[in-house]
Amino acid sequence: MKYLEVDGLGQVSRIGLGTWQFGSREWGYGEGYAAGAARDIVRRARELGVTLFDTAEIYGFGKSERILADALGEERSEVVVASKVFPVAPFPAVIKQRAEASARRLRLESIPLYQIHKPNPVVPDSVIMPGMRELLETGRIGAAGVSTYTLERWRKADAALGFPVISNQVHFSLANPQPLDDLVPFAEQHNRMVIAYSPLAQGLLGGKYGLNNRPGGIRATNPLFGTENLARIEPLLNVLRQVADDVDAKPAQVALAWLLHLPGVVAIPGASSVEQLEFNVAAAEIELSAEAQAALTAAARAFHPVSGARSMANLLMEKIGRR
Repeated sequence: MKYLEVDGLGQVSRIGLGTWQFGSREWGYGEGYAAGAARDIVRRARELGVTLFDTAEIYGFGKSERILADALGEERSEVVVASKVFPVAPFPAVIKQRAEASARRLRLESIPLYQIHKPNPVVPDSVIMPGMRELLETGRIGAAGVSTYTLERWRKADAALGFPVISNQVHFSLANPQPLDDLVPFAEQHNRMVIAYSPLAQGLLGGKYGLNNRPGGIRATNPLFGTENLARIEPLLNVLRQVADDVDAKPAQVALAWLLHLPGVVAIPGASSVEQLEFNVAAAEIELSAEAQAALTAAARAFHPVSGARSMANLLMEKIGRR
């Protein structure tokens, strides 16, 4: 495993584990998964050197935090557990109360990384961050982070907190490379961390899905799996497959390795099984040449997906046409 040294957090594994699926109905894994596979996945992750475990109060309405706490056992205090507060009425007293509730579910005295789950469109960070600052000053959290913030809002949050907002968790992958333009350079310059969620674009970058093999469940609503986008992404997938062949790896592993070759970036793919976890963690050992990294970046920048509304309209027309 490779690690990133982050102020306030210490060594953070470049591959972490996202736990949205722990206790969440959206992924359809069921209670059996939470009681069995989830624990096995977390324990194997620790054996492989994973130190970053991301959860949130909204995942399964607290179930994810409880399941993660059980799975980590006594090692809870030895890793970077990252949770998130959903910013509904994010006033200082509310944030303090919600952080205490998450800490109880996680069975931690202090949450290593506590993040604002989304930018509140109405309440500015000048109102939100004093609550986070109190949590920092009283030791209830180790570091503060944000999620899905633009660079401008990240800077404002930084100023409002009075301490570094150490991380920004964003949608980031070869299929969504926009953070390359501003967030990654900012993280590199200021010793911050960009946490890439959905680093495999919900499986699209594994090369498994195509026009004749679309996913079901929650992925079916993702516009990336629409007909036009599946056609548009094929040049990127071709480059991904070629690089994967060159380094004797799978496309999904190369997609993760591309992220890990960027300064200040860690990835938090989920895992439905121990085997998938091991597959993801192995990506940290893949070395990409500068030429391969550049080719992947160029292919990523050349991918321009159509909007969600247009993609869903196309899908609807296809269904009508098949009747």
